[in-house]
Amino acid sequence: MSYVLILFFSRTGHIAKLAEAIGEGAESTGMEARLRTVPSLHPSFHDADQSDPFMDAQGYLYASKEDLADCAALALGSPSRFGAIAAPLKGFLEQTSDLWLSGTLVDRPAGVFTSASTLHGGHEGVLQSMMMPLIHHGMVVCGLPYTEPGLRQLSGGGTPYGPSHVDQESLAPHEHALAVALGRRLALWSLRR
Repeated sequence: MSYVLILFFSRTGHIAKLAEAIGEGAESTGMEARLRTVPSLHPSFHDADQSDPFMDAQGYLYASKEDLADCAALALGSPSRFGAIAAPLKGFLEQTSDLWLSGTLVDRPAGVFTSASTLHGGHEGVLQSMMMPLIHHGMVVCGLPYTEPGLRQLSGGGTPYGPSHVDQESLAPHEHALAVALGRRLALWSLRR
C-alpha cells in the first residue's frame, strides 16, 4: 500500500485534468499516484477505433478491484450527472461489496472531486453522493480546510467537500491548487496510518 489511487470517470477530459493535479499533490510527498478510470456503460460513448480493452481513449488504464484494495488512499472523481455520481463510476463501486464485507478499506483516507458545466451544476451534490460509498466502506473522508486560499475565490470551482471545476478549457489556477492540496493531504494522511 504505497500509492494514492485516483479513480475517476472523465468523458470530456475535465475530470482527468483534476485527477492529474491531485496526482501532482500526492507525488509531492514522495507517494506514488496511480490514475485509473472506468469504462463507459453506454456504447455510444466508446471511441470507435479504440482497440485496447484495458485502456480508455485518453490513455488511462482501467481500474481493477485490486487497485482499490491495495491503495493507501483514494481520490474519487466524477462529473456531475444531475448532481450525482456518474453511472460508470457508481457501477464500479457497486461491485466492491466483497471489499466492504471484509473491511478492506476501513480507516484509509479518501477524498472526492468533480466537474460540472456551470457554477450551479451540482458540485456539492455529486461530491456528497460520492462520499456515501466511501463512508460505507469505513474510509476516513478528507475534505479541504478553509485555510486553502482557493476556497475564497468568487468564480470557478472549489468546495470544502473537495476540489471542483467549472468546465473551461483548462483548470483555473485556484482549481488546480485545490486539487494539488487534496492529493498532498490524502498522501500525508495515509503516511500517518
